[in-house]
Amino acid sequence: MLSNLFICASYEKNEFEKHIPAPLFRRRFTLSRRQSAEVTVCGLGFYELYINGEKITKGRLAPYISNPDDVVYYDKYDLTDYIRSGENVIGVCLGNGLLNNPGGKTWDFDKAAFRSVPKLAIHFSSDEVRFEADEKFKVFPSPITFDDYRCGEFYDARREIDGWSLPGFNDSDWKAPLKAEAPKGIRRYCTAEPIREFDRIAPVSIEKTDEGFLYDFGINDSGVCRLKINGEPGQEVTLRHGEQLVDGKFCDKAAFFQPEGYRQTDKYICKGGGIENHTPAFTYHGFRYVLVSGITDEQATPELLTFVTVHSDIKKRGSFECSNPEINKIEELCEHSDISNFHYFPTDCPQREKNGWTADICLSAEQLLMNFAAEKSLKFWVRNLCLAQKEDGRLPGIVPTGGWGFDWGNGPGWDQALTLVPYYIMTYTGDSSSAEEAVPYILNYLKYLDSRKDERGLLSIGLGDWCPPDRAKEDDFDAPVEVTDSMIAMEIAKKAVVIFRKTKKGDLKYAQTFATEMRKSIRAHLIEGDTVKGNCQTCQAMGLYYGCFEKDEEPAALEKLIELCEQKDMHFDTGVLGGRVLYEALSKYGRSDLALKMILNPSFPSYANYAAGDVSTLPEWFLSEPRPTASYNHHFWGFISGWFYRQLGGIKIPEREISPYFAMETDFVNATVDGISVKWSRQHGKIILKIVTDRQMTLKIRDNYKETLKPGEHRYMFEG
Repeated sequence: MLSNLFICASYEKNEFEKHIPAPLFRRRFTLSRRQSAEVTVCGLGFYELYINGEKITKGRLAPYISNPDDVVYYDKYDLTDYIRSGENVIGVCLGNGLLNNPGGKTWDFDKAAFRSVPKLAIHFSSDEVRFEADEKFKVFPSPITFDDYRCGEFYDARREIDGWSLPGFNDSDWKAPLKAEAPKGIRRYCTAEPIREFDRIAPVSIEKTDEGFLYDFGINDSGVCRLKINGEPGQEVTLRHGEQLVDGKFCDKAAFFQPEGYRQTDKYICKGGGIENHTPAFTYHGFRYVLVSGITDEQATPELLTFVTVHSDIKKRGSFECSNPEINKIEELCEHSDISNFHYFPTDCPQREKNGWTADICLSAEQLLMNFAAEKSLKFWVRNLCLAQKEDGRLPGIVPTGGWGFDWGNGPGWDQALTLVPYYIMTYTGDSSSAEEAVPYILNYLKYLDSRKDERGLLSIGLGDWCPPDRAKEDDFDAPVEVTDSMIAMEIAKKAVVIFRKTKKGDLKYAQTFATEMRKSIRAHLIEGDTVKGNCQTCQAMGLYYGCFEKDEEPAALEKLIELCEQKDMHFDTGVLGGRVLYEALSKYGRSDLALKMILNPSFPSYANYAAGDVSTLPEWFLSEPRPTASYNHHFWGFISGWFYRQLGGIKIPEREISPYFAMETDFVNATVDGISVKWSRQHGKIILKIVTDRQMTLKIRDNYKETLKPGEHRYMFEG
């Protein structure tokens, strides 16, 4: 049962100016015997659940990260193995989460209509006892004196309460809870993969500086530090987390949205008297370095801090490897960026925003589904995106949102997530339920785009080709927004046609007409001869990739794209929208050799040039010099991993085709996605190819070999 009765500890919200401790809740109940029992819990923002002193929470940051005015998530637990005869106790600690997030002021989360103090709903049932969040609960402040999803957590161990969630505890000085207003969103169980703790990483070096002790963990990732200290009573230890060093010094300016003193900062006050261990509960950070202050030289040991990585428990689906170490390193960066940014859904970055930017997610969706079994979690996010849509069809640039992102931060390049993500889920898993659920929202969005066309039938309403290399600002790009918006809007309509046809829902004719009319407008106003307006890599690649040229025009248009690449000495010069299609456009017309040449170009900017540095994740920007405010853990450039699978491995699931490119830059490729495996190697002047497929596919080799593959194993030998 999903209870709609919520309680809270107070009505005072946590603020930077006044810290409100995270509340503890406990309720005792008596059973005559051991028996079956279960509980459903909704802790907003986050919760930790205890039964008779044992923490049984499914993972970190439970139950989910959502706008509770759209949807409210609950978790269900079987308590049969935890309860006992006699007195039992359920205990809950609540964190602020997204519900009360002053660290999200930049995106108006502090002004969100749903903003509230932490609140709790529970439904417990056993053979003998049933109860919800009622007046028999007791509340008390926890040792967590401040917690913010984006900023960090402060903990005062002197305020710890031994045995607070155990039977027999004296809670006579605890107070009764207050009634809390129930959130407005629909009720759902959360079955998305939980967020869990994974690797334990020891520091590779410790350096004493003027500001404190600098711990270097050797890898950029997301998570928290487990502190182990033998401290003095009242000793305050501060941990500041950052991704980079600037001029050899710790730098946390990438988290510039947060105020000084709160940027990815955790604090711990010791109670003294022996070894103390602590791991923050309601936050996580993106970092490689930790600057520790408030400790002595003797305490600055490798054992003081352990980096605990934190992300959703999504399993591996695919694998890619080859003999070329540069390609393998790029693939490793892509996968590491994916997983370290996946916290129920792909966030843009773990150190600064933690936002579900729609463009970031749709740019990564295909390669995510090739590398990881992420469809369940992505389906949850697509539902939340649908529920965030305005009546007029507009979509926000981030999901969840508290109302920010409808007037800035969106547009077709971002909004295509509504269509592309369910399309890729459907294509790669065969599950069309998310696409079917999205149909009315996609149709509503197409009608919204229709209403925003100018007199030429074009669109120029959103963000453009974000983050081209070495530009001073994100919006400093060559591609006109009317080009990227209009072409992507046409592609949205094409994918809508596929979804409407597959699900047998939606207005198929409307989507077809939209795509046809948009293409006419593009050709009439944005293409002259062999060149797309803007005369840049992004515009030309989009024109080719999205099918804006006629067949007889394509050879000249391809040569124009190659010319634009050669003008940059075979370096890419696009933002993320253009980068997503540049390499695929070249491969579409048989020039994977040039695409790989650009990828492996040893000089800046290129993937290989970046991967040659001391990096473990992909950047927000490709920069020739470090930029203190830039993020060095973004996944939206990870679409290149999809190119490796699709071109070097030849696994093209949407086209039901296997057509590997036998690149001279590698001696072998092993690529696997679900039930399809492609392995090829170059031996004694021959190409040895082995394919295993669980479905019918078409094999295409160069321009001279084509065969229908039935499920099973197939072996071939070709001239190398």
